[in-house]
Amino acid sequence: MKPAIILFAHGSRDPLWRLPIEAVAAEIQSRDQNVQVRCAYLELCLPSLPEAAATFIAEGVQHIRIFPLFLGVGKHAREDLPQIIEEIRSAHPTVRLELLPTAGESPQLTALMADIALT
Repeated sequence: MKPAIILFAHGSRDPLWRLPIEAVAAEIQSRDQNVQVRCAYLELCLPSLPEAAATFIAEGVQHIRIFPLFLGVGKHAREDLPQIIEEIRSAHPTVRLELLPTAGESPQLTALMADIALT
């Protein structure tokens, strides 16, 4: 069974803010219909990361990849996210949680943004 994916983003009161995050989820799903994917948010939007993980776990998922959609590695990525991950691990010790590097740490994303800026 493939790991499930949670796209984790900051969140906003503006409902339009979620559209790009949800577009990434839709693109993942269109590329591989066997992968389960959900969005989760740090604040101001639902579901939270623990809620999204709990939903997957209730469905029997045993491996969850968490992809933080942050460009910078600020306080949320360095401090808040690891704390939330540890809380989920404590509540569900048999589930494998895999924290991926933030989107902004990806050389592919850096190159893509440069390509977009130059065209």
